[in-house]
Amino acid sequence: MDWLLSLGTFGKILNTIILVIEVLLVFNLMILVHEWGHFLAARWRGLYVDRFQIWFGKPLWKKTINGVQYGLGCIPAGGFVSLPQMAPMEAIEGNVDTKEPLPPITPLDKIIVAFAGPLFSFCLAALFAFLVSWLGKPETEPLVTTTIGYVAEDSAAAKGGLKVGDKIIEIDDQPIKRFEGFVDSVRWAIIASEGTNIDFKVDRPGQGLVKCPVPADAARVAPEKSSFFSSIFKRPPLKDIGIAGKETPMVGQVQENSPAADAGLQSGDQLLTLNGQPIYNRLQISEAVQASDGKPITLTIRRAKAEQSISITPRLPEKRPEEITKPMLGIVWHATGKREINHPGVGEQLSAASRSMVNMIQKLFSPKSDISPAHMSGPVGIGRVYYNLLQDPDALLMVLWFSVVLNVNLAIMNMLPFPVLDGGHITMAIAEWIRRKPLQGRILEAFQTACALMLFGFLIFVTLKDAGDLFLGGSKKDKASPAKPGTEIQWLPKADRQ
Repeated sequence: MDWLLSLGTFGKILNTIILVIEVLLVFNLMILVHEWGHFLAARWRGLYVDRFQIWFGKPLWKKTINGVQYGLGCIPAGGFVSLPQMAPMEAIEGNVDTKEPLPPITPLDKIIVAFAGPLFSFCLAALFAFLVSWLGKPETEPLVTTTIGYVAEDSAAAKGGLKVGDKIIEIDDQPIKRFEGFVDSVRWAIIASEGTNIDFKVDRPGQGLVKCPVPADAARVAPEKSSFFSSIFKRPPLKDIGIAGKETPMVGQVQENSPAADAGLQSGDQLLTLNGQPIYNRLQISEAVQASDGKPITLTIRRAKAEQSISITPRLPEKRPEEITKPMLGIVWHATGKREINHPGVGEQLSAASRSMVNMIQKLFSPKSDISPAHMSGPVGIGRVYYNLLQDPDALLMVLWFSVVLNVNLAIMNMLPFPVLDGGHITMAIAEWIRRKPLQGRILEAFQTACALMLFGFLIFVTLKDAGDLFLGGSKKDKASPAKPGTEIQWLPKADRQ
C-alpha cells in the first residue's frame, strides 16, 4: 500500500485505518473460532445457549437468531458463549433469564464443551502452520544465526570472554539453535537463566570448544529512574549481556550527495569486509566510521552476485543537528536485510509454539526468575505486533507465522486450571465428577466473580504496559543506524562544500 503513503497526510491516515481494521479482523477470526468450538460442542451435547458474543461489555451490535443472541461487545478483548448450565459467569456474561429452570448437565458435558474452545484454537494454529509450511516463513540472518556478530565494550559478554565470531553451542547446558525467539535461542536462554553465571559453550575459530561463564549480575540492567506514574507504564528490564547476532549488512537507502553516494553505493548492496576484515555486524561499520577521523575506509561489497572493492571517506553532513559530531557514511540500513524462505514442518511449528508458552509459564512461577507478569502483553500489545507485521514486505507470511504462535498460546493459556478460563471449568467438572454432586451456591458465584475481576485487573495491568511500549517507547534506538534523511541532515553537492 505504498501508493497510499504517496497521498500525503490523508493517505497516511487512511493507511493506518486500513491496518487497524485488518488487525481487528485477524483478532476476531481467532476469537470467533475459539468460541465457535464451545458453541458447536454445546449444541452437540444439548446445552442451552443464551448468547454468542465477540468482545466483552455492552453490545455495540446484537441480533437474536433461533433463540441465540449474537453480538459484538464494546471492550475489544476476548469473547464468550453464554452457557448458564456451566459454572456461573454473570460477572462477564451478564445475567441469564429463562422462563423455566434448566436441567442439569453431566460433568462429561462440561468437560467436552470447555475443552472444545482450546481444541479449535489449536486446530486453527495447525491450519496456519500448514500454510506456513507450504508458503514459507521469511527469516533473516541475525534471527537464526548462532554466531556472535558484535560484543559491546565493557559488557557482561566481554567480561565473560565471549568474542566476535564465536558460534554458540550451548547456554546453561541447553542446546542453542537460533539467536532470537522463545525456544532454543540465545536471547531466551540469557533472559531465563537463573544461576550466578550464564554458562556459554562456544565453538571458537582456531581453538575449538571454549567455556565462557558470563556473570549474571553484570547482565542485569538497572531500571531507569522515573516517577511513580511513569513506572506504571514501564516494564522491568531483562538481562542483556551486550551481544548481537552475525549479519551481512545490506544498504536500504543512500542519502543524496553523501560519502556513500559519492563512492557509488546502491540500495541492495551487501557489505562483506571492512579494511580487509570480515564484517560480522553493522555495528562494526558504525564504530569504524566514527573512529576514522576523516580517513578513507575500504569496503568489499556484493552486488548482483558479483563482489567489488570501494573506498569511502566518511565526513560530517554539511547541515546537521548539534549532537552529531562524528563522521557518517549517509547510509540507511535495509529494514530486514537479506532473507531466506524457510519451510518448517507443521509439527515443528506447533511444538516450538507450545514449548515457548510452557517455558514462559514456568518462569513466571519460578522464584529465581527475572520474568514477571509485567513482561506479558494483552490485546493492545498483540495488536501492535500484528500492526507492524502487516507493514512487512512479506506481510501475509509473517502474519500466518505469528498466528500459529498466538493460537497455540491461546489454547494453552485457556487450559490453565484458573476459574473463568476453560481449564477452570474442566477442573470444577472433574471435582463434580468425584464428589458426585455439582458445585453450587453463592460461595461459588462469589468466587467466580472474584476471579473474573482478577482477570480484568490483569488485562488492565498488561494493557498499561503495552501502552507504555506504544507511547513511551519500548525499544532502544539502533545506534548503528544513521539519522534518516530529512530537514535536520543535509549533504551538499561537491561544488557547494566548503
